Amino acid sequence: MELIVLGAAPAYTDRPGSAASSYLLRHGDAALLLDLGQGAFANLASTVEPSSLTAVLVSHLHPDHFIDLVPLRHYLKWEFDPSRRVRVLAPAGLAERLDALDGQPGFTAEALDVERLSEGAHRVGPFELEVRRVSHTDESYAFRVAVAAPDAASAAAGLVYSGDCSRVEDLIPLIRAGDTLLSEASFGAGPVVPGAHHITSGDAARAASTGGATRLLLTHVLSSRSRTDILAATQAAFAGPVQLVTEGDRFEI
Repeated sequence: MELIVLGAAPAYTDRPGSAASSYLLRHGDAALLLDLGQGAFANLASTVEPSSLTAVLVSHLHPDHFIDLVPLRHYLKWEFDPSRRVRVLAPAGLAERLDALDGQPGFTAEALDVERLSEGAHRVGPFELEVRRVSHTDESYAFRVAVAAPDAASAAAGLVYSGDCSRVEDLIPLIRAGDTLLSEASFGAGPVVPGAHHITSGDAARAASTGGATRLLLTHVLSSRSRTDILAATQAAFAGPVQLVTEGDRFEI
């Protein structure tokens, strides 16, 4: 399974060319997209044919994690005759928010098949998906994704994606030995501003270490935060390789 970082910025950034959270997982002809924040659609379209996506998973309903579903919707509706469709799994209320943006009831349903996310195990194409609620908004999720194995004895290592999260304890049950943890660390090494509902790079490191992850990828970091401080706080709590990801990075999971 290949991870391609399409967007790694937080809710705002002063870095030209950056895009918000969006992470593409590919296995064979299947492509699963985790979030689609502002600016990420162009990176998606230059990487894979958007209409071929197996599904899009939306971790929570903050715009920096879903707003580029609007250009995806337009692309699917207007670029093809007949229009094409993509499956979207998301917290409750996504379609209504997109409809309200355009002021048009049914705007979303013209190209996106939106389904309500739920906790537990799911199969999406060749991917095994585990969904768990995390503390951030009223309904936020983290995901573990792995390629489905023929039997339990040959279970593959997976990717755990934090979405946005304020309690590192919520992530640990998703992590299996050998996994890669892709975690937000919006405020870097900290402190987190009161009321912001995020974790630090040190928190992510403790989750990775406790869960037995072999690699930690940090994302969604404010550009004003010191990379030196972030790496120091992370490496003090996690012995494995650590990387701050950016658009275009690719990893084998």
